[in-house]
Amino acid sequence: MKESIHKYFKIGTITWMSYPGMPQEEVIRRIAEDDYFDAVEVCRCPDDASRTACRKLLEQSHLKVCYGAQPRLLGPKLNPNDLDEAGRAKAEATLIEAIDEAEYLGAKGIAFLSGKWAEDTKEQAYAQLLKTTRNICTYAASKGMNVELEVFDFDIDKAALIGPAPLAARFAADMRITHNNFGLLADLSHFPITYEKSQFVVRTLRPYITHLHFGNAVAKKECAGYGDKHQRFGFPNSANDMEELLDYLRVLKEEGFFNAADPMVLSMEVSPFEDEEADIILANTKRVLNHAWALLDD
Repeated sequence: MKESIHKYFKIGTITWMSYPGMPQEEVIRRIAEDDYFDAVEVCRCPDDASRTACRKLLEQSHLKVCYGAQPRLLGPKLNPNDLDEAGRAKAEATLIEAIDEAEYLGAKGIAFLSGKWAEDTKEQAYAQLLKTTRNICTYAASKGMNVELEVFDFDIDKAALIGPAPLAARFAADMRITHNNFGLLADLSHFPITYEKSQFVVRTLRPYITHLHFGNAVAKKECAGYGDKHQRFGFPNSANDMEELLDYLRVLKEEGFFNAADPMVLSMEVSPFEDEEADIILANTKRVLNHAWALLDD
């Protein structure tokens, strides 16, 4: 493409993925100082001092702020589709808290993921997830905010209910009947571990996608890093590289996601593996994105 990618997307990265273990305010500062980025995805702050510092940096940055509530669920192993009502309510409560924190930090919504499931109780889990999601969407709507569900693998790592693209589309359609502030977050790094391709996922989920991620994964069970580890591009035995990212961008273009009037967030979900250096991995990701964009036909 001759035109800049920043015309059509707000390029972002994810604080806890790009710099795992680093205080969030330090990560925000690094991203805010790098004008390659138009957006940043933040998560729960550990205390009031950190929250205040993060807000101050974000206010100065002119970055679009997104809020990921996934760590709130994954860390304490909370399940928004828990069949136990007390467990489901705990997951809902932290997501309500996430909406309040996101608002304070300047985000216009939150993203989260569904919980683990079992085949024999899949429909009951689906009903529980609808209950949770409708409740948090109602609360978010009272603040003029949105809620996004990220689509994950269903039988490898996160083993999340949502899940394969057709089930995600069914869930989103059910949600849109009652709430127009709900959308889906699609992530290229999850496609290899849901046994799907960009064209199938994007076309299946097209009416509901409101946020995009890209990254890599190892889909070969016998290889190091197998699962949802978000390795760098070029990682041994991994599934995605420049060619797969180019295909993803091509499909997004064909399906009408290049919107200069209202650019969607497209964030890097890539993390250093073991002793790899975070700054180098982030630069690697920029290079691959730049290369793929340069090869994309106008």
